Amino acid sequence: MSLDGKIKLKAEHLCKIYFSAKGDMDAVEDISLEVKENEFLVILGPGQCGKSVFLNMLCGLEEPTNGKIYRDGTEIHGTDDKISMVFQRMAIMPWKNSMQNVEMGPKYHGVNKNTRRRSGKRFLEMVGLKGFEESYPRQLSGGMKQRVGIARAYNADAEILLMDEPFGALDAQTRYQMQDEILRIWEKDKRTVLFVTNNIEEAIYLGDRIVLLSKRPAVVKEIYDLSHLPRPRDYVDRSFMEMRKRITDAMDLGLE
Repeated sequence: MSLDGKIKLKAEHLCKIYFSAKGDMDAVEDISLEVKENEFLVILGPGQCGKSVFLNMLCGLEEPTNGKIYRDGTEIHGTDDKISMVFQRMAIMPWKNSMQNVEMGPKYHGVNKNTRRRSGKRFLEMVGLKGFEESYPRQLSGGMKQRVGIARAYNADAEILLMDEPFGALDAQTRYQMQDEILRIWEKDKRTVLFVTNNIEEAIYLGDRIVLLSKRPAVVKEIYDLSHLPRPRDYVDRSFMEMRKRITDAMDLGLE
């Protein structure tokens, strides 16, 4: 995709410090970032570098120590109805079936039952779960549970989806399948996506751009434009492998 276009989300000098009697911990030092509308942006970095903290600040789960966040040019504080999160651990309610989980957002906002059921059905079908509307989480595989979470985020009428290592707990085969699935969903119903991962290959396979973060405290080390890599991408393509080496050489190994 072209990287020209409307700025959908902007982080300006975000930082997060955790204060305690045992000493302060800098999680995010200074991150400034612009995300374009309908862009699939990947946040890549080593484990425990502050990626999730950054995402939590964007969705209002964490309050920044300093810095500002803008959506569509307007500064936002705390949670925002147009920003939704998909977590690594399947954060769906075990006592609710797929449809009930997916319709939670519209129900909370007072949407009538018929309307929210129609939209819930549409998004469950979009993520490949037609026929599983009445199934409970205990009856679903890990990948299917994540699809429920993705459908719920879409059905919440969110314009920006934040995905915090959503495939990290899945086995390798299911993870590859879900990478293709999330791209299929994104192509069918475009939203602005920020996808967090510590997997370099996954980042290259999915992203329009990759923002590489340093080890903690997180700062932006590099931003890679992947528009020269056509979709669908091939893990063993020469250009793919060259980009993988380039990012591997630049990526911090982890905490000191």
